[in-house]
Amino acid sequence: MPILYTTKASATGGRAGHAVSENGVLDVTLTVPKELGGDGATGTNPEQLFAAGYSACFLGALKFVAGKEKVKIPEDATVTATVGIGPREDGTGFYINPSISVSLPGVDREVGEKLVAAAHIVCPYSHALRTSTEISATLA
Repeated sequence: MPILYTTKASATGGRAGHAVSENGVLDVTLTVPKELGGDGATGTNPEQLFAAGYSACFLGALKFVAGKEKVKIPEDATVTATVGIGPREDGTGFYINPSISVSLPGVDREVGEKLVAAAHIVCPYSHALRTSTEISATLA
């Protein structure tokens, strides 16, 4: 399948550093949360950025599947992604455990559950997390 859109972002300094998108619109200070040994300085972290991206993408997928089913997604619909991080049991690194919670005020529960299940199939974040998506890691 053809790639329809590609973007880049770069980080310097690691978890206590800086990240910027190639167009400069995303430009954030990165800080380490106290829970991970940081000083709690004002800034964001990779887990927050992942949660923001995943929740926005999932809502887009939800609107896509709802459109196919002729269901109107309310303007105040909310998708909340929760992303935790912790050490892997094998001691070789860390893992994340994302979850999604969807609020669809005014939408019948059964209809909403079907839409959420369909969006979970359509959303590229969900797909990548549940499959063996190949990721290239190279030295530039």
